[in-house]
Amino acid sequence: QVQLVESGGGLVQAGGSLRLSCAASGSIFSLYAIGWYRQAPGKQRELVAGVTSGGSTNYADFVKGRFIISRDNAKNTVYLQMGSLKPEDTAVYYCGMTVGGRSYWGQGTQVTVSS
Repeated sequence: QVQLVESGGGLVQAGGSLRLSCAASGSIFSLYAIGWYRQAPGKQRELVAGVTSGGSTNYADFVKGRFIISRDNAKNTVYLQMGSLKPEDTAVYYCGMTVGGRSYWGQGTQVTVSS
């Protein structure tokens, strides 16, 4: 079993920054890739960024150059540093990982970017 808990969301003005954190339970965190996803009202959940167990990263085109994903395996935590935020980045942000064919999600954290 894996439990994921996100934090760090909030209200920020356009052009501002936020750092999201996702803390994972258990001892297997370092063995698996993990990603940040987001879901805006009326839209499907989409991948924002991912990081493999080895530290390789990938980003959706719409956040390249603005967001940075990182992980700290000693703390069982993955981070999403978000900069140059835009109103269209407003969404609930989730971390997620798949272990043994089963997907695990946190409860999400709201990010609202005002114009």
